[in-house]
Amino acid sequence: MAIADIRATTVTVPLEAPLRHANGVHWGRFVRTIVEIIDDEGLSGFGEMGGGGESAEAAVVAMLPYLKGHDPLQLEQLRWKIMNPTASLYNNRAQIHAAIEMACMDLAGKKLGIRACDLLGGALRESIPFASYLFYRYRDEKTGAGGETMADEIVATARALQAKHGFTCHKLKGGHFAPDHDIEVFRALATAFPDHNLRLDPNAVWSVEESIRVARAIEDLNNDYLEDPTWGLEGMRRLRQFIKIPTATNTVVVNFEQLAQSIRHDIVDVILLDTTFWGGLRQAHKAGTVLETFQYGAAVHSSGELGIQLASMLHLGAALPNLSFAADAHYHHLQDDIITKPFTYKDGAIALPKAPGLGIEIDRDKLARYKALYDELGGYSYDRDPGRPGWYATVPETRYADPKLKDAPYT
Repeated sequence: MAIADIRATTVTVPLEAPLRHANGVHWGRFVRTIVEIIDDEGLSGFGEMGGGGESAEAAVVAMLPYLKGHDPLQLEQLRWKIMNPTASLYNNRAQIHAAIEMACMDLAGKKLGIRACDLLGGALRESIPFASYLFYRYRDEKTGAGGETMADEIVATARALQAKHGFTCHKLKGGHFAPDHDIEVFRALATAFPDHNLRLDPNAVWSVEESIRVARAIEDLNNDYLEDPTWGLEGMRRLRQFIKIPTATNTVVVNFEQLAQSIRHDIVDVILLDTTFWGGLRQAHKAGTVLETFQYGAAVHSSGELGIQLASMLHLGAALPNLSFAADAHYHHLQDDIITKPFTYKDGAIALPKAPGLGIEIDRDKLARYKALYDELGGYSYDRDPGRPGWYATVPETRYADPKLKDAPYT
């Protein structure tokens, strides 16, 4: 078993409705790069990473001269070849490594007849719980979905998702509107679901002082944690001194150097582990075992996945010894996927695949269809948010949208 070829394909898959973020982004689709590793007998393994386009594809395929002939089971050698930790200043390839490692684990698992999680030590659970992921959304004229901005609309969406998928934990993506609006919506969710867990994530858009005020306004609720309310290790450290809710991050602790600082200085309570941000499934799992040693919480982060990355998230969640919280997933916002058997929720959870490798198979027709859609539409329009034209400004009144602008057009 040796790597013979590497292929990269950028796809874009439509969402039910555009998601409104704190950071000036509203996406009507996800753009992902699908990585295929082919061995010398023609067997393929697949990985996935965020974003795409000509430069991303070229960066992935450029790894072939380094990896041709490499045994996909030699995963530690792979890490040093692609993501050399002693030369990281010149070799920032974490997400490329993540996708290639994911594909190698898929390929090796298929070859050996074992699951990807078995390469991490095996599964502790066969089903991984998930939170609903609630967004303020623009309305999509084609699907008729979206348009939620007010508390009653968000609660109605949460009720529909709970009825369909069985979620008992609800995550609100805040920060798009002013903090008081998020407080109102969040408290409405708590009233509607008094026995469910809650979490709020404003994408680090608030100051430390704003974060303190919001935390104190919701601290009586059934909070799992307050996720990335403010930016930076120092901001999170300051905040933690003044609030009672546990804090969490997926933005400022994404490598082992940052993890060491967070633990040494007691900065963040819960680390959300991402199978791409951390440089791969193995690295995310290793971080989880470090967190277990020091008695900090771990959860599984979502970065806008299709089925390949979701499979890697399931294998991570299955193998983590200290999975203390429901995982995140954007998956229920997708209209489609590129795998032959899309995942489904049951009682708020997704079953760990039983097939070898990642446990998924690619639908080649859909891969071609959504590559063609990417070629037609191109990348994200990060700077086009009609509801928040001055989102990047520091003046508070220009940073937040007006919730009455629920039907603003989007492009």
